[in-house]
Amino acid sequence: MDWIVVFSLVGFLIACFAAASTGAVFKPGDWYDRLDKPSWNPPDWLFPVAWSALFIMIGVAGWLVWRQAGFGLPLAFWVLQLLLNAVWSAVFFGLRRLGWAALEAGAMWGAILACVILFFPISPAAGWLMLPYLAWVSFAILLNTVIWRRNPGPHPVITWAELKAPSRAAAARAAARMAQRAQ
Repeated sequence: MDWIVVFSLVGFLIACFAAASTGAVFKPGDWYDRLDKPSWNPPDWLFPVAWSALFIMIGVAGWLVWRQAGFGLPLAFWVLQLLLNAVWSAVFFGLRRLGWAALEAGAMWGAILACVILFFPISPAAGWLMLPYLAWVSFAILLNTVIWRRNPGPHPVITWAELKAPSRAAAARAAARMAQRAQ
């Protein structure tokens, strides 16, 4: 087994999950719960599941292209879409600028499309791995835009207390433990 190949794949996956970590910093929270969302808004549990699968595919796609072509224009767009992905959570959940987030997601969509176009000639598998991401971000832009139109704002920027607050899942687990102890 070639350990450089394994470690390089791990590096691409770490880069993806580092970008994803902004979603852990800028959590949806109560503010997002209070927004008027369409009936077709996915359940909260689906987002981390979908994004985890997508980030694995994004990492593997970047790694496949790197193995075939090294660093160049295709991976520059790969890095760009990853940076734009990381920024989206800060804009939407942190700054709470829903319109800006929709525009930023549009730029991310363009960078993802560039990856798809540039990846296919190098590694068809990498191109195919990026297509579910392009589809999900297309859906996310539509959802973001509908939420923005239904909640015109202005919205208060996230507070320090909200940043430090435990996630809804952690709060629910803590409440369940307290209820168990009370019985």
